[in-house]
Amino acid sequence: MTGSEEARVVVKTGEGLRTEVSAGGHAVVADEPESLGGTDAGPTPYDYLLAALGGCTAMTLRMYADRKGWPLGPVTVRLSQDRIHAKDCGECETEEGRIDRIRREIELEGPLDEKQRRRLLEVADMCPVHRTLKAEVLVENSLVG
Repeated sequence: MTGSEEARVVVKTGEGLRTEVSAGGHAVVADEPESLGGTDAGPTPYDYLLAALGGCTAMTLRMYADRKGWPLGPVTVRLSQDRIHAKDCGECETEEGRIDRIRREIELEGPLDEKQRRRLLEVADMCPVHRTLKAEVLVENSLVG
């Protein structure tokens, strides 16, 4: 990022682990639970990661159903994250160590038929955040000031 580029998200530490986040003109707080040395003033970074995936999933399903004219009512996405042994994952390329696992439960309301419901489950994997999490990601660091 150069000086002429404007950051989309700015994060600044506060007291302890409390972190102030500015994103698109919105201010939020990230923190850790007291048991991990935080003040529990806001969601954890992993909570925000899950919120990004859940929000993107719900929006992607809504846009797809609206474009198709399908009678999709509210969409609820419930997510959790943990780490498992790679050997316990039959569909993973990694064979040793531990991997992150995100569980995503999608609830679709509305008078959809079974074919529509199956297609929406497939479309959930097409959300841009899901694709980013599944792809190789390059994070470039630079020191300023």
